[in-house]
Amino acid sequence: MKKLSDLKHFLLKGLMACALVILGATAHAQQATPAVTAIDILLEPDATMLQHAQAVNDRLLKVFPKGFALDASHRPHITLVQRFVLTENLDKVYAAVGKVFAGANVTSLKLEAFEYYYIPDKDLGLSGIVIKPTPELIKLEMQVIDAVTPFTVKTGTSAAFVTGDVPEILPALITYVSDFVPKSSGENYHPHVTTGLAPIAYLDKMAAEPFEKFTFSPAGAAVYHLGHFGTAAEKLHQFELEP
Repeated sequence: MKKLSDLKHFLLKGLMACALVILGATAHAQQATPAVTAIDILLEPDATMLQHAQAVNDRLLKVFPKGFALDASHRPHITLVQRFVLTENLDKVYAAVGKVFAGANVTSLKLEAFEYYYIPDKDLGLSGIVIKPTPELIKLEMQVIDAVTPFTVKTGTSAAFVTGDVPEILPALITYVSDFVPKSSGENYHPHVTTGLAPIAYLDKMAAEPFEKFTFSPAGAAVYHLGHFGTAAEKLHQFELEP
């Protein structure tokens, strides 16, 4: 009986030792995994574009109240690049991109909005106002991409985003941010201002309406923490631009 008791004691000690090793390895792995942030380096539009975007958003909320309003966590913006970066390198990102903006006369850019568009998601669509990609805007985009590239990582998880009450980010958005360069940059760059959510049937009707083109300029530049649907959910850094 004593031998059986000793064997049980030996096995129990072995199991406890294994469990401690596993727990220690897991804790080490968690500590060793660096935090990642999904960012949007963007241009903030002037009052002309803000008024148009707000008018569309008001219209969409009337037909689909479950959509989102343009507010502090859904800022109207023109994305230059979306990327995953190491959180510990955010200050380096601000410094590198800030040098680009310091050498560019951003507020002098003249941009033209010329049509509506939407990205379908089942029976809903993420609506926006499309902007013509001028050579000057594309040049600025590529300079910003070059500046942020040394600090990027290939991909991230939902933890890299502002998630609020819904902790999981759509996989399609994670893929979009991961593949932004090159799939949505350079010759594939399609600048726009997102205006809200609505049923596709309604957005099809809206897209068929005559669009009154208008011009506007950027009024600011910033880095935002990305949220659901690629929204500019939380401002991380504001750049000082030359007037």
